[in-house]
Amino acid sequence: MLKIENLHVSYGGIRALRGISLEVPDGKIVTLIGANGAGKSTMLRTISGLVKAESGSIKWNDKELVGLSIDKVIASGIAMAPEGRRVFSDMTVLENLRMGAYLRNDKDGIEKDIQRVYELFPRLKERNWQLAGTLSGGEQQMLAVGRALTSRPQLIMLDEPSLGLAPLVVQDIFAIIREINKTGTTVLLIEQNANMALKTADLAYVLETGNITMSGTGAELLVNEKVKEAYLGKHKN
Repeated sequence: MLKIENLHVSYGGIRALRGISLEVPDGKIVTLIGANGAGKSTMLRTISGLVKAESGSIKWNDKELVGLSIDKVIASGIAMAPEGRRVFSDMTVLENLRMGAYLRNDKDGIEKDIQRVYELFPRLKERNWQLAGTLSGGEQQMLAVGRALTSRPQLIMLDEPSLGLAPLVVQDIFAIIREINKTGTTVLLIEQNANMALKTADLAYVLETGNITMSGTGAELLVNEKVKEAYLGKHKN
């Protein structure tokens, strides 16, 4: 389980997170929804060690992550597919996938996990020789998720996986998120497409200006009037 308690993060003179607390239980899909600038990406970057916490606690399987380097966070079983995909554009698809496993030395296991990624994303297998920078946006998103999976994480964090993608591709991405979760990987999902996120998630939190203002099951928040009004484009009569 990932457990965050009273987390404060400030950078660039901005208080990005103001004492947030949340839990991501093992084996669940947990989503965090909120407007741009609410602090969603900051939370993922703080968990992964890219941003330093001002105070508070981030515990993963009872081990404190605050203060750990990025490689130690990854080695503990956490991986992230960042916002904007951030694939290595001058490397092939296969080279990108191998980069995700750079902390591992079990060659057979790595190859097995690459094959698993190809099963989830057949398009990546078809294009494994192709430079990542020449892929479509949807294919790059698949590659970013696949690259995170080759580190064999217990928890995968996805930052805006549907951003800028066509609706049909978004459907595919969310189907694959559910499939990843079915194989036992815990998912922490940051997503602006609140409708899809809440339909997919077991648990959900709403983040507004650095504060968690609501929480519940995905189904509960999907029918919550405040959530509908603010994030689902549905207003009360």
